[in-house]
Amino acid sequence: MRIAAFALITAVALPMAAQAQWLNAFDQLSFDAGLGASYGPGYLGADENDAEPWFILRNVTLGEGGEEKQGFSIIPSLNYLGKRDAADYDDLNGMDDISRAYELGFKLSYVSGPFTSYTHIRKGFGGHHGVVGQIGTRYRHDFGDRLTFWAGAELQAGDDEFTDTYFGVSADEAVTSGYDEYSPGGGFYEANLNLEARYMLNDDWAVLGRAKYGRLLEDAADSPLVKDKNQPEISIGIVRHLNFSF
Repeated sequence: MRIAAFALITAVALPMAAQAQWLNAFDQLSFDAGLGASYGPGYLGADENDAEPWFILRNVTLGEGGEEKQGFSIIPSLNYLGKRDAADYDDLNGMDDISRAYELGFKLSYVSGPFTSYTHIRKGFGGHHGVVGQIGTRYRHDFGDRLTFWAGAELQAGDDEFTDTYFGVSADEAVTSGYDEYSPGGGFYEANLNLEARYMLNDDWAVLGRAKYGRLLEDAADSPLVKDKNQPEISIGIVRHLNFSF
């Protein structure tokens, strides 16, 4: 299972970072928290686009002067996945509903100048109980004091339980939906490229925009539920910038 590689990397990297006194060596923990709207696939693999709420919770380790802290850091990682109602999509007729999912874990990152490399590991609750991970890199550029731009590439992974929840077809669902039974394995399920921009309206509030192009991979892409492997999405929202000093 490829996601095990994330756990192995983390298990090796964390003690090394702690020994070098890199972990938790930051002056502030900064969050963007807010609400917006996203327009993209109605569910993972859909070819129909829908507008959905975008619950924004982003964090970054900051040092003195508001610059990103250089070197290694570890901070919380949170994520939210909306519910999937089969009745909303003809292609899901006969499939079970999936309730909202919440994911909690941590992010290990390394910042070198404007570049950040990172790994997320999270455990799901609610709609799925799998373990998910992300590995990626991004470039940051500040246009003055108010406008910040990011460009990045990312691979997303999930264990068997995650992929089975969102891409699998159980024996019972095969009977009611007409799809063949399908049990995908865990591993990398999506690669994406993304562009993001934040414009600070004042010291506390900002407008955040994101454009993402995703491509489903491997067992996830082969699921009979997937009608389009391409998964583009655009989002815009309002966030409150919060700083916690230590």
